[in-house]
Amino acid sequence: MPPSSRQRRPTQPRAKATVRAIVEAGFISLSRHGVEGTTTRHIAEIAGVSVGSLYEYFANKEEIFDAMHQHVVAEVVEMVQPRIPELVRMEIRPLVAELLYRFRDLLERDDGRYLRYMSYAAYFAPRNQLEPINRLLMNLLVQYVMHHPDLTRLGNLPAMGFIMINGGIFTVIRHLTDPHPTVAFDDLVRGLGDMVGYFVEGELGRTS
Repeated sequence: MPPSSRQRRPTQPRAKATVRAIVEAGFISLSRHGVEGTTTRHIAEIAGVSVGSLYEYFANKEEIFDAMHQHVVAEVVEMVQPRIPELVRMEIRPLVAELLYRFRDLLERDDGRYLRYMSYAAYFAPRNQLEPINRLLMNLLVQYVMHHPDLTRLGNLPAMGFIMINGGIFTVIRHLTDPHPTVAFDDLVRGLGDMVGYFVEGELGRTS
């Protein structure tokens, strides 16, 4: 396998298009073959490039998985960031519903490629690569509190925000990857919204 020192960064439009095709092919191959079954040859065939061309940009399939992860993270950030000014003005339950439905729609796009990736992501995605999403959601939380100053009375807000955000994401992925879910997605969304809402209402009532 060619050494990493031979990989080059795409600068020309054609090279960038090749890299995009390889990354998209990585999602397709992962969906078809799983982590262990996916090979650089599979990815190259789906992308319509030679294995040699693939190795000009990626040393191995792990580097492609890494690029896929960066792509998904960027998509999540792009989905949420522009809407923060609108999101922070929502009530809690509609806010939770809006985020969860949009997250579901993103994961199920393109025949569920992103969803299949996320079901495997914990096995090979470096934890520090989730930092852009963590920063984004914590920024949303901070701005939300600024628009709803009563929430400053909540105890241990950063920890509870972390738990609810990550718990909600995991629950959505678990539900969407279950071939026979025991609850409807709409009911799941309402339940998660109520969980956050009841916590906030209870804490505010306790501290009033």
